[in-house]
Amino acid sequence: MKKFMVVGFFALAALVLALLAVQAQAAEDYVFKYSNSQSDKHPRSVSMYFFKDLLEEASGGRIKVELYTSGVLGKEAEVLDMVKTGALQGCRGGLFERANKMYLLYTLPFFFENTDQVLKLMRGEFGQAINEGAGKNGFYIPACGVAGGFRNITNNVRPITKPEDLKGLKMRTPPIDMTIKTFKALGANPQMVAYTETYMALKSNVVDGQENPFSNTVDMKFYEAQKYLSVVNWQIHPDPFYVNPDWYNKLPDDLKQIFNASAKAAMIFSDTVWLNSENNYLNLLKTKLQTNMLSAEDTAEFAEAAKPVWQKYVDDGFFTWSDINKAQQIAKGK
Repeated sequence: MKKFMVVGFFALAALVLALLAVQAQAAEDYVFKYSNSQSDKHPRSVSMYFFKDLLEEASGGRIKVELYTSGVLGKEAEVLDMVKTGALQGCRGGLFERANKMYLLYTLPFFFENTDQVLKLMRGEFGQAINEGAGKNGFYIPACGVAGGFRNITNNVRPITKPEDLKGLKMRTPPIDMTIKTFKALGANPQMVAYTETYMALKSNVVDGQENPFSNTVDMKFYEAQKYLSVVNWQIHPDPFYVNPDWYNKLPDDLKQIFNASAKAAMIFSDTVWLNSENNYLNLLKTKLQTNMLSAEDTAEFAEAAKPVWQKYVDDGFFTWSDINKAQQIAKGK
């Protein structure tokens, strides 16, 4: 997206929200406490500062936003629990299957060819239905974006050029079932380690490697404890904006409208900043790590090795082949 188009969009969004704010009646103030694990400079955090400024201005100061970044309030699992119980009002991060198992469909290994496809799916009716489904599990999701670009592999043992290269490697994974199953299918030995503890696990050789978008690998300085980067583009993660539904439902209708519009604008901002930054992060990593890029033939070999994971989720009732085929048709515009 051209820079002037991005600026124009957000100028228009700000104008619309400002007009909504004029209509707001003077009433009780509300506090929205939010947390994520990334640093202040990370695209996720940057987009939340954008959200704070937009929402506070559009609501005429009736909603105050308190941001807590860098994991200061706890690990992602702890923070997500706090949102569900109402100790916090919002967060962003992993563990999205706790909100709705259908989010795992986005994470099927080698499902998307590019990020435009996943954004098209997430922002349409298919994605909205998944967001709404999170309500059954105690979360309100006003918007969902992409948690960076494709996820790629770093490790200390060897370049990853074919599935067999992962055999026996102790790979740090988030506590996400899809990731664990995929790396098992590819022959690795998955080790669940909290995101904020991954650096020390790599540094102390508790694990051999990890997988993340380039932005996360740079933000957390994982490259300091690694030798090899393999660009396999194996998976995309969704980035739901988790909100406590009881807090949201107490908002008057005008503030609900403003909150939702601010959340959607912030997620589009996040996607734009985050995805545009990935190439810069890759270039930096190339100066730090020995880097190899997979060919189309190599990628097809990985995709074939991971296909049993797709069937496993269908067999376990997470979603159906009809859901998968429909999602691919929408994403690829067929």
